[in-house]
Amino acid sequence: MEPSAPGEKKKPRLIEVVFERALWSTRFIVLIPVLFSFVGSLLLIAMGSLDVIHVVEVSVGYLAGQTHDIDLHTEVIIKIVGAIDTYLIAIVLLIFTFGMYTLFISEIDHATDSEAAKILDIHSLDSLKDKLSQVVIMALIVKFFQIVISMSPSYTTPLDMIYLSASILGLGACLLFLYRAKSHAAKK
Repeated sequence: MEPSAPGEKKKPRLIEVVFERALWSTRFIVLIPVLFSFVGSLLLIAMGSLDVIHVVEVSVGYLAGQTHDIDLHTEVIIKIVGAIDTYLIAIVLLIFTFGMYTLFISEIDHATDSEAAKILDIHSLDSLKDKLSQVVIMALIVKFFQIVISMSPSYTTPLDMIYLSASILGLGACLLFLYRAKSHAAKK
């Protein structure tokens, strides 16, 4: 066999071609989490919407005079914030779905012509991780707010208020770090 000239590609052997084709095709296994994440996202959107419908039903019942044994204001806020939290988790799953599909399977043709495509502009696992972590932190902040609202009558001592203030300060610091990390990444 003659040595190949510099710059000339070596002809791959049949076993190498078959193995590489099979290995490359395994990326389609990513369709399983993509599909189930999409279904999970749809379920969460439906659950959040049902929560909002329930709030409307309770509010209408309260206004119609059917029940007055609940604190409607607190109940509505807790349920609506819970629905927002559910929607945020659904968004996490959607971002994961789009990101994994785009990274491993193919670009989404319809997204390239859309203005909304910038939201889902994912070119690496790091950018997917960054987008997911931002939405997860927002979901945690919303969940924290929901818990704080539901616990508000139990704040009886000044120490409880200090703990609450420290928690809110910690969340604010997290948001500041996220903002700075995002603006630092945008400068690169």
